[in-house]
Amino acid sequence: MTTLPRHVAENRRHWDATADQWVASGERAWARMEPTWGIWGLSNDELPLLPQSLREQRAIELGCGTGYVSAWMQRRGADVYAIDNSAEQLATAERLADIYDVERIEWVHGDAEAVAQPDRSFDFAISEYGAAIWCEPRQWLTEAHRLLRPGGELVFLGHHPLAMVCAPQAGNNNIGVTLERSYFELGELDWTDAAEDPGGIEFNLPIGEWMALFRDIGFEIDNYVEVKAPDSAAGTRFWMPADWSKKYPSEQVWWLRKRQIGG
Repeated sequence: MTTLPRHVAENRRHWDATADQWVASGERAWARMEPTWGIWGLSNDELPLLPQSLREQRAIELGCGTGYVSAWMQRRGADVYAIDNSAEQLATAERLADIYDVERIEWVHGDAEAVAQPDRSFDFAISEYGAAIWCEPRQWLTEAHRLLRPGGELVFLGHHPLAMVCAPQAGNNNIGVTLERSYFELGELDWTDAAEDPGGIEFNLPIGEWMALFRDIGFEIDNYVEVKAPDSAAGTRFWMPADWSKKYPSEQVWWLRKRQIGG
């Protein structure tokens, strides 16, 4: 058997151990016919990660968790390949797919940095807090590029790097206004010693490094959005205070396209 990289093995352990904590939110998301995104539950009209139609397209979700994004893509007409590092998360996804009688989704237990599919297999790829933050950036983006057909689109949403700069070193406390780590040294964020969430090993990069990486791999940038909390937001979600996110970006979304020439 191939030995998993440390971050893949640790994140598998973490998500298998905590999968029960995400069942209820997965059930709520599956019950919604229209997508909502990220910490603040923004509508697809406000933050259009998914096109209105994916008919006759083959789509992949990289780090599908409980599978609700894959269900939303299937309802838009796509044939979906959904891969996740956690067998326990996939068990929830498959159970909910049976309840909602959703077909044309292939559920796969595996690492989004090494997908057992041929080159140029997909028209559309997405990651919402899956590979986007839990996989090593160059590895998973290179794999996504390999999997997409020329002109194919990748959309991903995760933490904004500024939020990670302001996240306490040990986790467990709310994001604040103190700079806790170097912006230019963002990379691996190891939360394995945290007593509670976030746990696992995350990744992020300065914005300029993201852009250079996309260019080096062979992606063009179609769009980029820095996400703020809506005016109606209150309280704290996932260690993110609404008042903080009304002033500073809590999340980022990249819309990328595989270059046609030389793709």
